Amino acid sequence: MNRSRLAPGAGIVTAPGDRPVLRTSDGEFLRIDTGHVGPGELVDRLTEGEGEPSSAGLDRLVAAFEEAGHAVTEPRRPPLTGRIVHVLGDPVLTEPLARFAAAEGAEVHPVTADVLAGLAGRRDTAVVWCLDSPVPEGLWDEADRLPARHTAWLRCHREGAHTWTEPLASAPGDVTAAHVRLRRLAATAAHRELAAYWAGHRTPDTGPHPSEPAAALIAALLTADLIAWASGEPRRGEPRSGEPRKGARLPADRRLRRIDLRDLTVTEHPVLPVPEVAPLPAPTARTAP
Repeated sequence: MNRSRLAPGAGIVTAPGDRPVLRTSDGEFLRIDTGHVGPGELVDRLTEGEGEPSSAGLDRLVAAFEEAGHAVTEPRRPPLTGRIVHVLGDPVLTEPLARFAAAEGAEVHPVTADVLAGLAGRRDTAVVWCLDSPVPEGLWDEADRLPARHTAWLRCHREGAHTWTEPLASAPGDVTAAHVRLRRLAATAAHRELAAYWAGHRTPDTGPHPSEPAAALIAALLTADLIAWASGEPRRGEPRSGEPRKGARLPADRRLRRIDLRDLTVTEHPVLPVPEVAPLPAPTARTAP
């Protein structure tokens, strides 16, 4: 029979003369009320040791750990098992991404842009497009339609010394690449210049291109977004249409990241979908008095 073990990153800390405390994978310390169960029994049960014969009280404690996500039943199932990930774009980014996603259990397929329309509507499927350059006008229009048919859509691109990873979209109403462009234009006073830059009215690109460590970091962040999608985490704890709570971790479907390729610093920015705007009513003709 598989036994429960502490989840990755979680641990039990026992200060001298005090009750045991759970240190969660997020770094919080939570006191444990073991009731009539000896702390050593719980520790033995949730670590590699088999411990004492099970009791009803010990079983209830372990079940509470499992329900809260602080204990798991081994063997661990890779988080992307059963998911299909289609990757396309520049090899400097897609190659490490393919390795990382496959290591987490995904079935990875290199594809080209001309097959995207045929992927729409396939659940448990994600498309990831990585560019080591700005996004040409209209390039991502077809892929932006994937979430409306419940196919996940994730992307990244580089602008100068910054690579941007955009929010993962997997359902109607999620943040698309077009939404991100509109939000970024609205957030800068240099909107005319930024639009011209995207449209190609710029001098030739001079890099810097992602180094091997930078590419690995970007691929790891994208893989983390895929894992969040596969586990249903992107919307956990956040209203779909509201601003994220202050201090809360941004969900994957509302998070725009900027990676500085010079020092590998990562900053996160919340981004929301752009509502559809109703067309202006047609002018009515006036009749002469």
